[in-house]
Amino acid sequence: MESVNIGFGAVAFLVVLALAFDFMNGFHDAANAIATVVSTRVMKPHTAVMMAAMCNIAAIFIFQLHVAATVGKGTIDPAIIDHYVVFGALVGGIAWNLIIWYYGIPSSSSHALIGGLIGAALAKAGPGSLISAGVIKTVAFILISPLLGMLLGTLMMIIVSWVFRSSTPRRVDKWSRRLQLISASAYALGHGGNDAQKTIGIIWMLLIAAGMNGSDPSAPPMWVIISCYTAIGLGTAFGGWRIIKLMGQKITRLRPVGGFCAQTGGAATLFIATAFGIPVSTTHTITGAIVGVGATRKLSAVRWGIAGTIVWAWILTIPCSALIAAIFWYLGRFFL
Repeated sequence: MESVNIGFGAVAFLVVLALAFDFMNGFHDAANAIATVVSTRVMKPHTAVMMAAMCNIAAIFIFQLHVAATVGKGTIDPAIIDHYVVFGALVGGIAWNLIIWYYGIPSSSSHALIGGLIGAALAKAGPGSLISAGVIKTVAFILISPLLGMLLGTLMMIIVSWVFRSSTPRRVDKWSRRLQLISASAYALGHGGNDAQKTIGIIWMLLIAAGMNGSDPSAPPMWVIISCYTAIGLGTAFGGWRIIKLMGQKITRLRPVGGFCAQTGGAATLFIATAFGIPVSTTHTITGAIVGVGATRKLSAVRWGIAGTIVWAWILTIPCSALIAAIFWYLGRFFL
């Protein structure tokens, strides 16, 4: 990809904007990692938030940058990327996140960002600018990730019920509380590993377009990696308190054993997706896992009306963020 003429000031502004999105991603999605462990009273909210934040940052040592490569090079044609496209994509993602956060509905920061990329690319160069394989893979996992989370959460609940079939409820509760500390940490690692890389991919594509990626164009600079993981960890540390109650109690009432199973199923889904470089929604994944756990008791244990509202937010995320991004791609050409 040939570099385009982008001033240092524009690059610096967009890097800061991308890190702001990353911070907001952590803030918005904090509840995904800690809602169940807080709602079951295994951990106090502030303690859980700090644990999740540290695990978000620790993910830098565990996951390779497959998701960053998908976002940076596998979603839209690298040849069309300039500062206007990146600006539109980031504003589209940030604006939709703010709207959905205001109403306390758990939606996907990841798909808001992907929608922003798609909208800005379409506004600049039309449908031919999209890389169909990357877009289809991302869109498909809007459905696959919650279903996989639901399946694994259900399987975990069945396995745990069988293993502890002869145990007293008190003993099950005791072990579940201990295990939930591990499962919550694992989910927070998966959250950091998948979500921070999306912002890494955005900054990486910007630096390549501007000819500022350094001596190794095949990998993002280390400062980008560290900055993005730190930003999402700080965002998580401030927490998404409006969404915690919805995720932890309104969809279904969880006990510690249910929280452990939901988080374990969700964490497994994130680890698999990140290993294959698939940008998925941590929100979709944990919601599916919670629904799966609740449904093992009885279908009426799941508040399907609340779940339906969440699903509508999922459906609208990509087209709405894409529309906002297209508008700001156009506006950005006048002042960037």
